[in-house]
Amino acid sequence: METIDKIKKQIGENPILLYMKGSPKLPSCGFSSQAAQVVMSCGEKFAFVDILQNPDIRAELPNYAQWPTFPQLWIDGELIGGCDIMVEMFQKGELQALIKETAAKYKDDEQA
Repeated sequence: METIDKIKKQIGENPILLYMKGSPKLPSCGFSSQAAQVVMSCGEKFAFVDILQNPDIRAELPNYAQWPTFPQLWIDGELIGGCDIMVEMFQKGELQALIKETAAKYKDDEQA
């Protein structure tokens, strides 16, 4: 599978997806750690991709997303942004609302 197809599939299959360095429990950089903490604080399940374990995605995603850095948060197929944007949205209460709304939307799909 082409890397771009793999990225599209990941984004399509995971309503809340964090591309990061490391994992939420063992982040490999400060920004990824902060990003994972913010998303975990919203209290919903989310998927993550460790770009250090996926060098193809690490190389291709910035071009696909038109966003040069990691971490990257994708919600419902849309790029939300990186660490600074996530923290700012969290502090305003916007991220929690967006994540809860998205999680609820997809929970309904699972029950159908």
